[in-house]
Amino acid sequence: MHKPLRIAAVAATCVVAGAALYGTGVATAGQSTANSTHEPYNIGLLVKDIDTYYGTTLDSNGVYQASPDSQYAKDLARIDAAAKKDIDKAARKAHHRHQKPAVVFDIDDTLLLSLDYERKTNYTYNSASWATYVAQANRPAVFGSPELVAYAESKGVEVFYNSGLKESQRVSAVDNLKKVGVDVNLDSEHMFLKDAANPPAYLSDCATAAAWNCTTVQYKAGTREHIESLGYDIVANFGDQYSDLEGGYADKTYKLPNPTYFVS
Repeated sequence: MHKPLRIAAVAATCVVAGAALYGTGVATAGQSTANSTHEPYNIGLLVKDIDTYYGTTLDSNGVYQASPDSQYAKDLARIDAAAKKDIDKAARKAHHRHQKPAVVFDIDDTLLLSLDYERKTNYTYNSASWATYVAQANRPAVFGSPELVAYAESKGVEVFYNSGLKESQRVSAVDNLKKVGVDVNLDSEHMFLKDAANPPAYLSDCATAAAWNCTTVQYKAGTREHIESLGYDIVANFGDQYSDLEGGYADKTYKLPNPTYFVS
């Protein structure tokens, strides 16, 4: 994710509508964060609601885990079931037309769950602590995501990754994905990470070696446009932030629940 643009959950989500939204798993960037006419939702209660939504528990290794019986897991299961049906239908249609179908996945909180980091930092971001956390390459999978990647591959759909993680974090990302069972197309031709020092030519409108000025939407949409320029039809695009999904270049988009932070 593009961390400098990130807003801590306690700031971004307190001003939405309150606890009821978190049971649906949709209280993120699609909600207004500019309402200053009402007292914001109480932070202490909000954190409790987030814990309830994830079924947060501290395991024997001192790691905060989401529960497979949580509302979060149930929401993911519904999204995954619908996505599999759509991928199957789109793949059959694409192959019949001799097209090359593809799917695109974000990584942070789409494939790899960062709940332990969020919980231990009280939903605030620090670039150094985040870099250390990513380097550990020990995040658990988002429920159902490894299976969804494998399902797409089994249907003859090309799998790509479009992440705001830095190019310098590639090794850690690959190692972590392999640990959770995501071992499909983890090469540099399929996994696009943010390389501010050497941005690709297809982002030249907003990024140069001298300055990276791409918004998250510009970066992610520009990358999807590049993938489609290679001859692929992106039939599905998955992300936990609306900024992962906006900007076009995907037939369908799937917003995964994440009430812990907002990336514009």
